[in-house]
Amino acid sequence: MTEPCDLTATEARRLIGAKRLSPVELTDSCIRRIEAVDPAVNAVVARDFDGVRAAARHAEEAVQRGEPLGPLHGLPLAVKDLVDTAGLRTTYGSALYKDHVPASDDQVVTSLRRAGALVLGKTNVPEWGAGANTRNAVYGATGNPFDPARSCAGSSGGSAVALACGMVPLATGSDTGGSLRNPASFCGIVGFRPTPGLIPGEKRGLAWIQLSTLGPMARTVPDLALMFAAMIDEDSRDPLSAVMPGKQLRDRADYAVPAPIDLARLRVAVTPDFGFAPTERQIAACLVEKLAGFKSAFARVDDATPDCTGADEAFEILRAVLFLGRHRELLAQHPDKVGPNVRANVEEGLGYSAVDVAHGFVLQTALYRRWQAFFQDYDVILAPAVTISPRPWRELFPTEIDGKPTRTYFHWLALAYAVTLAGHPALSLPVGLDRHGMPFGLQIIGPRGGDAIVLSVAAALETLLAGDPRTARPLPDLAKLKAAPPIARSEGFLDFG
Repeated sequence: MTEPCDLTATEARRLIGAKRLSPVELTDSCIRRIEAVDPAVNAVVARDFDGVRAAARHAEEAVQRGEPLGPLHGLPLAVKDLVDTAGLRTTYGSALYKDHVPASDDQVVTSLRRAGALVLGKTNVPEWGAGANTRNAVYGATGNPFDPARSCAGSSGGSAVALACGMVPLATGSDTGGSLRNPASFCGIVGFRPTPGLIPGEKRGLAWIQLSTLGPMARTVPDLALMFAAMIDEDSRDPLSAVMPGKQLRDRADYAVPAPIDLARLRVAVTPDFGFAPTERQIAACLVEKLAGFKSAFARVDDATPDCTGADEAFEILRAVLFLGRHRELLAQHPDKVGPNVRANVEEGLGYSAVDVAHGFVLQTALYRRWQAFFQDYDVILAPAVTISPRPWRELFPTEIDGKPTRTYFHWLALAYAVTLAGHPALSLPVGLDRHGMPFGLQIIGPRGGDAIVLSVAAALETLLAGDPRTARPLPDLAKLKAAPPIARSEGFLDFG
């Protein structure tokens, strides 16, 4: 790989600061990669190439003038299409908003621009982020970079694909039931769900419920940490964001560079399924095979899991409550413009009583407290990020796993939403390929508030595993993607199933 767009974000930023790489050169390289590869996968769906080139010229002039440079200065950025960007079309994957152009940025975009990032375009999502298969009636389906006929997962699927293909060095994601970790796993990149509140979400509709959070996505752990530090903020509009007027409670420097960690001192729990997730046998076997090559690096490795009793029921109730709060009126007013996943959650929510909702919160609270007791004995948990290997994107969601029917359209995300319910930080690290030749993501889960620990463990493992092709980050075949027919020609591209 010789193109500037294939540089890591940290290396590109270093070269920009040293006046050895022009932000214009880097931006043009990213645009060329998008134009060459994106027809095969459909990841970057709204583009501002003129605007980002102008911003890159300004960034280059700032370098030449010797001005202070932000940590992301001159780095092109892709923004998930659930996040507002001023002057750039933002559809949320909904036909109702196919021509929507926000007047202002969401706060996370403001923070990233302030750090020097250059917004290049928007990445594809499922409608309103519902369903971990990136396809909608506005932009169509997004294909996996390792096989465009297969799913890239979601809802941050477009961001993961853009990163894997070298279209951008950094991209935003968000995560409720794995919407950031699942596509990271399917596409062979790094995705991090931080502790809710570290990255404020000032527009979350049910702001007191901690299921949803924004997060960074990148190709390497140091790149991701660099971006994460820029996204951390304090905002009183988000009640989960700790705020003390007149004081800054967090030091971004604590997260910008993963601190060295001695893996040989760590107590590690390993689980293929948290005791309940419907994990494919080959995924469970793949976890064992991968760990065999590096588990000796730890002080202690046990087959163990926190008690996740009630996780399915709790997540089904609380997720439905979220969708009911956000989309009930939308479905009532525009029933013909709402897709099946959003409809299913809203209708489920309408069927719950106050007793049911209270029961969901009781189950979540009990699970959370069991997790805190579990982490008295362990430093991190290792598990697969996703229960299955990527399947064709024409399958709206997996209805069965190893011949057993799934409970809901999101049941296959159980390995991710177990962690969501507990509120712990978790990262998906690419660790080679699975038995079907598709990327395998290792989920690294830390203690409550242990975001820096997760980043340190992930960085140490990334370095340890990089030298072995069986565990190093896999790369898609770009030449094959450039020669592939446009995914837009595929049957079923622009519908829900």
